[in-house]
Amino acid sequence: MAVEMNTGEAAHSRSRSDENLATLSIWAQKTMNPKFCLQVAFSAAPGINILFGASGAGKTTLLNCVAGLSTPERGRIAVAQQVLFDSKEGINVSTSRRQVGYVFQSLALFPHLTVAGNVQYGLRSRRPDERQRECGEILDSFHIGHLARRKPNEISGGERQRVALARSLVTNPCVLLLDEPLAALDSSAKAKIVADLRVWNAQHGIPILYVTHSRDEVFALGERVLVLDQGRVIADGTPHQVIRAPRNETVAQLAGFENIFDAQVTAVHEHRGTLTCRLENSSVELETPLVRAELGSRLRVAISAGDILLATAQPQGLSARNLLWGKIRGLEQRDVIVLAVVDCGVRMQVQLTLAARDSLDLCPDKGVWLIVKTHSCHLLRP
Repeated sequence: MAVEMNTGEAAHSRSRSDENLATLSIWAQKTMNPKFCLQVAFSAAPGINILFGASGAGKTTLLNCVAGLSTPERGRIAVAQQVLFDSKEGINVSTSRRQVGYVFQSLALFPHLTVAGNVQYGLRSRRPDERQRECGEILDSFHIGHLARRKPNEISGGERQRVALARSLVTNPCVLLLDEPLAALDSSAKAKIVADLRVWNAQHGIPILYVTHSRDEVFALGERVLVLDQGRVIADGTPHQVIRAPRNETVAQLAGFENIFDAQVTAVHEHRGTLTCRLENSSVELETPLVRAELGSRLRVAISAGDILLATAQPQGLSARNLLWGKIRGLEQRDVIVLAVVDCGVRMQVQLTLAARDSLDLCPDKGVWLIVKTHSCHLLRP
């Protein structure tokens, strides 16, 4: 594994002006086994940077690399002028001296210590009065000062998450690593904790790497998302750029696009910025956005089930370019959402509300019209 980090200023004083904010730069390569090799290169500015991908994509391996829990085969890790690892120079700073905060999915709180005891654990070298002052400040910033004397089993799951964050941040790390720490919480609890984390980071300005495989968390938490697949970064941008408008089939699958089809370009309309693509093994043609492709080129088309409209009568005067007739082959209720399967020459999944299902009196074998906007058809690299 080879890693390079340049995180700006040294780790002891984290309040900075904007021009001194830390930036994390990583280049990493490690062969874990004959079938998996971590090979990534990117820079992360201060703020929440999401590492998104399926289990086994390399997300935790990457965090362990930054933290020093995994020893590189070769490479260099540096924080400002301090070199933490350099294979050529024979330097390998221990994990405990790297000034990297790490919150695991399990949280790893000490059950026999109080909340204050857990948070002060990383401040053992400080004077007692300093430990108490710094512990009190970080607990108050995460709204858990009143829990200082309780033990982890005496507080809620969300409160334990706050304790784990406070324990990692009280040491003023130069980088914060979060390995799915909020996965067990509901969206409201996540939002409140992340809001407090953003307030803290507005004053300290460090890069945060947040690992998740949840699409909802990407949109709720991330300012930037990097998608990992088989140890490589395959997409990088804002959540909207990467998840809403994927250009890679693996990203589309991770993002939950229900309809992905093989297609062939049958017409190029440069004057109006579109293509016509016929879905493979069918007569269904879709107008899609224009990309560089010649007649006969083979592509993949992804359409989100939530981007398709359904009507029981043929619509008139629409701006949408794709209107397909078909029959309902299945209706599946998922909580407050209904997923309809419609056979229109190919089988498409359409997402509906319960009210829409009932008002349209939908049932199997009923004829319906599907309405698909041109820019809801995303052309993918296989």
